[in-house]
Amino acid sequence: MKLEGKVAVVTGGASGMGKAIALLFAKEGAKVVVSDIHEEGQSAVVKEITENGGTAIGITANVANKEHVERLIDETLQAFGSLDILVNNAGIMDNFVPAAEVTDELWEKVFAVNVTSVMRTTRKALSIFLPQKSGVIINIASVGGLYGSRAGAAYTASKHAVIGLTKNVAFQYAKEGIRCNAIAPGGVSTNIGATITAPNPFGMERAMAGAALNPRAGEPEEIASIALFLASDDASFLNGAVIVADAGWTAY
Repeated sequence: MKLEGKVAVVTGGASGMGKAIALLFAKEGAKVVVSDIHEEGQSAVVKEITENGGTAIGITANVANKEHVERLIDETLQAFGSLDILVNNAGIMDNFVPAAEVTDELWEKVFAVNVTSVMRTTRKALSIFLPQKSGVIINIASVGGLYGSRAGAAYTASKHAVIGLTKNVAFQYAKEGIRCNAIAPGGVSTNIGATITAPNPFGMERAMAGAALNPRAGEPEEIASIALFLASDDASFLNGAVIVADAGWTAY
């Protein structure tokens, strides 16, 4: 088991990539904290883990809320006594709204979930990782954080910010036994599409311009296997990396 004895927090763990990561980490021996804003789905993942012999608890949290983030990590320590792995997976889309039409409200909502939450969980986790001289942070970014038009203006900017934060944390704390890497998935079959409620026609048309070049959609389990690698000692020399997982879509 690659994660035997480790404690991992997975945000957005009720479904999609977060669920797949939580299940795989538990299978590999980690004690998993499944966190999500949707308590019912979160509880179902915890139940699946425990019924398969793993160890997990659920902590309901809205990652856009500072107090919820603080409580998430505090309750993890209360339950398991430590924290070794943080997976920042929670995220939302932006309805493909282009820069000319993006509102302050939409921009701030997307950044609160996709970026500020990552900063806050990272900041809180570092207060634990630094004294113990070890810790792993895995941020779920997107090819939208590497290219200019895979979504609207807010989502694109937010995922670029996540990648920048990943590299900053990786370098600055590299000598403290802490690793921080990101995964940049292409199209993956998850329910993040549920956060697309009223797509902007112009923005969506521009964002979909290269969709025909996408070889295929990925599955959450394929992203989870990359997260497992990054969380394990197999990736001990990998820090500040952004692993693109898109079946070759952006290699064109």
